[in-house]
Amino acid sequence: MRLFRVTAPPRIRRGLLFTIVMSLISLWLLMQHMSSPTDEKNVPSHGSDVVKHETSVKETTYTQNKNMRQPLTHDNSGKTQPIAADSAALVIVLEDEKQKDFGTQILVALDANRFRIKSVKFESQELPPLVKSGEGLFSVIIFQNLLTYINLKETDRAHIDNYCRNYGVGIIAFAGPSLDHEYSSQVGNFPMVMDQKLILKDLSLNKNSPVFHITKSEVTLKGILPGEDWTVFRSNHSTYQPIAQAKTSTQDMINIVPSVKPFLHATILQDLGHYDGIQRIFFGSNFSLWIHYILFLDCVRYLSGQRLSVDLKRYILVDVDDIFVGSPGIRMKPDDVEAMVVEQTILSELVPGFRFNLGFSGKFFQRGTKEENEGDERLLKHADKFWWFPHMWNHMQPHKYNSSSKMIQDMKRNKQFAQDKWIPVKQGYAVAPHHSGVYPVHEELYSAWKSVWQIEATSTEEYPHLRPARSRRGFTHKGIMVVPRETCGLFTHTNFFREYPGGKMRLDHSINGGELFRTVINKPVSIFMTHLSNYGNDRLGLYTFDKLVRFVQAWTNIQLTTLPPVETARKYFEIFPAEKDPLWRNPCEDKRHLEIWSAKKNCHQLPQLIVVGPQKTGTTALYTFLALHPYIKSNVPSEKTFEELQFFSGPSYNNGLDWYMKYFPAGKNSSDQYLFEKSATYFDSPLAPTRVHALLPKAKIIAILTHPANRSYSWYQHMKVHNDKAAINHSFYDVITAGSQSDRSVKSLQKRCLEPGKYATHLSRWLKYYSKQILIIDGDQLREDPVTVMGKVQRFLGIRPRLDYKHFLKYDSRKGFYCIVKHKGKSECLGKSKGRVYPPMEPTAVEYLNLYYRQHNLQLHGLLESYGLTVPEWLIRDVSQKP
Repeated sequence: MRLFRVTAPPRIRRGLLFTIVMSLISLWLLMQHMSSPTDEKNVPSHGSDVVKHETSVKETTYTQNKNMRQPLTHDNSGKTQPIAADSAALVIVLEDEKQKDFGTQILVALDANRFRIKSVKFESQELPPLVKSGEGLFSVIIFQNLLTYINLKETDRAHIDNYCRNYGVGIIAFAGPSLDHEYSSQVGNFPMVMDQKLILKDLSLNKNSPVFHITKSEVTLKGILPGEDWTVFRSNHSTYQPIAQAKTSTQDMINIVPSVKPFLHATILQDLGHYDGIQRIFFGSNFSLWIHYILFLDCVRYLSGQRLSVDLKRYILVDVDDIFVGSPGIRMKPDDVEAMVVEQTILSELVPGFRFNLGFSGKFFQRGTKEENEGDERLLKHADKFWWFPHMWNHMQPHKYNSSSKMIQDMKRNKQFAQDKWIPVKQGYAVAPHHSGVYPVHEELYSAWKSVWQIEATSTEEYPHLRPARSRRGFTHKGIMVVPRETCGLFTHTNFFREYPGGKMRLDHSINGGELFRTVINKPVSIFMTHLSNYGNDRLGLYTFDKLVRFVQAWTNIQLTTLPPVETARKYFEIFPAEKDPLWRNPCEDKRHLEIWSAKKNCHQLPQLIVVGPQKTGTTALYTFLALHPYIKSNVPSEKTFEELQFFSGPSYNNGLDWYMKYFPAGKNSSDQYLFEKSATYFDSPLAPTRVHALLPKAKIIAILTHPANRSYSWYQHMKVHNDKAAINHSFYDVITAGSQSDRSVKSLQKRCLEPGKYATHLSRWLKYYSKQILIIDGDQLREDPVTVMGKVQRFLGIRPRLDYKHFLKYDSRKGFYCIVKHKGKSECLGKSKGRVYPPMEPTAVEYLNLYYRQHNLQLHGLLESYGLTVPEWLIRDVSQKP
């Protein structure tokens, strides 16, 4: 026991004593295991749905590349069924408060690596459909708790197991904390036993396992493993092989049977699928052991047939902001600069292309102590060894400038400083102080950057929000690439190890498998933000990146490299091309964003109501009627699209939020006015619902629906009046029935005639975001009884006072619809293009469209009823008719 006194605190001593007893039990169990019924000749049955090992299941074979999984095959052709290209990971998590945290960790790990996820809470939710149109929807199935999988209802278990066999999909399951007093137990009907409540040490990996990708297989993790409730697995069946193994914590101290070699316990066990045709991997603990995190990602990659996989290349760039900005006493001295040069040389040998990227504000040059001013001069002496990028001359936030000319003047002053001091600023990259103006966008900053510095790239941690960091994305605006930035835990106030939150131990944990390490693992491109003060004083920056690079290279196959800033940005959008288009969000919904948004901009200058269309259903009439209310105000007309801004569905979206807001009157508060806009192109736009919700999550939505056949014919006639050649030269029936070989102009007209009328398809995208904030108007009722409809609209908006529209609308028998009552009882109708009387639709077209839209209308009816929304009378009549 003297051994314990020297090295272990009381908690560990108690654990070790407990483990000695457990080791004796384990050795006894091991001896029993040698003759246990888990050999291949005595495998217990899983039930009638499971294929017997010795009769039907083809054993897995591997190619020369051990990381390439060969899926098991189960049909006569020797092929598994197809998996959808956009397949996801299905994760079954627990609702239990004590255990749900780990379920969240699993989801975060997958989300951080951009994998698609479908999560299901065990017990409260049913299993989702696994197959659609013959394609598998999931490429791996993950159980937070192994017992959840074992104890599934027989039908659910058979459903999942059969899916895995037919589609070559694997299962990952984690052994949860032991909930009873059993130390060993059979794992369901598998030929396998798990032993629990163990303290382990010295984790090693099985080099022959085919799963390793990120993780280096040759490594051994020495020492006691975290946690006192480890689960290990044992079996004699050939279907099982260990991925990771460890000893019990007291194993080296016990020598009961000298002839028996030290026994390694399988902490992660792989089921090769020999037994029942399904490949599985079982984890004996969670992510409290950091290496489990990357092993989990490797197992996801392997069992998904590499569908859920990440590349091993990682591009890192280390920015050093404010290289001359700092209070006297915390700035860099000459020795600090020399240390930075030396460390850069070391890192460049480990990370090809590595250079520190220094950001400067010339105003603060030579503002420190005498020795620190010498440090500034030493930086200039080594200027050509680093990359450099500009801040503002006086480090002022861009949104605080009174004019763009003043901002440009300061940028030019900083540029002149760089020229005078021979600072090589040629990278086409800049960073705004405190990320002001980058996002939320300050248009003057982008224009000034382009004009003065010819900037091509910048970075921010604010898009779409600061937290969670894993959700940060990139976008492009006005030709400038905006790449997400990482904080890495080093800030202007962390000048000493003791000032790092949690101290040096916390920093080391972040580097050695913690948050900073996971950032490198999860993100193919990382721009790290650090500051001048991190490289003087205790030189935290040098320590952090030296240790991080060495740790990553010691334990993983990750290939680190550094590119110049603009090339880094290009690489980012090469990897994530879909992010080039921005998704503008509401600055008023984020406190941090409000702090770096211009005070000149008004949170009450955004609409509260959007009329989304579709076209030719009465949207202009509704727009006109709404504008009669003294408190309801629309946007001012656009120069190109008139009363419709078409911001969320057209090229104007790339003009940015400032462009959109300039069309709305500014109010002091939301009670001054109720703003709205109408753009009928929004309804069937695939992008508009997401864009509208991102910017206006609390807005109310109105959609007007008429019979899609009538809408289609009205659009055709509208285009004919506007001299569309396809409409002039072809009958309506010819257009809607045009084949694939038809002229492009005819196909284009056909699409605009037919596609918007697939109401259920388009409406479902809006209901995803606005199920409680949407009003469906019957277009026929709006035409025939607008007074009643406008009453419903006012109640929906909650507007006060309410307008009695019977005094403002009058039926015009010549036009065939209601017009606005003006002075002395005279009426003013909509423009000439509204209310036209068209020739009757061809009977063949009526018959064709009724059949074409039949299924779509049935879907619409069901959709509206399921959400408790108004079902138009025309739709009730349509679905009640026999086909």
